[in-house]
Amino acid sequence: MMQLITPEFYGEFAGELKEMHGLRYRVFKEKLDWEVDTKDQMEADALDGQMPVYLLLRGFDWRIRGCVRLLPSTGPTRVRDTFPVLLGAHILPSTPDIWKSRRFALDFPASAPTAARGLAQVTYELFAGMIEFGLAKDLTQVVTITDMRMERILRCATWPLSRIALPQPSGKTRAVAGFLEISDTTLRRIRRRERVSGPVLWQPVLERSV
Repeated sequence: MMQLITPEFYGEFAGELKEMHGLRYRVFKEKLDWEVDTKDQMEADALDGQMPVYLLLRGFDWRIRGCVRLLPSTGPTRVRDTFPVLLGAHILPSTPDIWKSRRFALDFPASAPTAARGLAQVTYELFAGMIEFGLAKDLTQVVTITDMRMERILRCATWPLSRIALPQPSGKTRAVAGFLEISDTTLRRIRRRERVSGPVLWQPVLERSV
């Protein structure tokens, strides 16, 4: 089940947010060994202080198994302000119909069901949740920074990243910035590969906060 947490509900869902930061620590620090800010086995950075929207994915065991952070492109953007090398000679748009996403993370057991092309079903579920959120906000694109591993996963899921410029070294990995299309067509394509019928189940109280 998807859970959407907007800033006005941070206090009400403080436990879920703490669990999310722990998931991010396990994924980005322990598994990927990225150079990230950590404290007490949790990962957070400056963008978490800019009142983002968090999209969380709960497993059948009710634990948070995935997350992604979403912010409007009209505010401060790490692609533009911190990693301009990833833009090459391009200027990043700053418009209401484009949001930015970071910290896409999944942590699930090896026994988790797989879907099309051998990807975990939860991967498609979180992608679909991002697209459904974008459609609800009338977005056309999401801009993101990711590594080459995640770019391959996106391509395999048939939600390819449209690169802004060539990948560049970033710590122990290579990073690339690009756009992801938000459209009904993209959602249908993801849903077909996810092999799950029906829409994403949103928490009713959170749905009203979109």
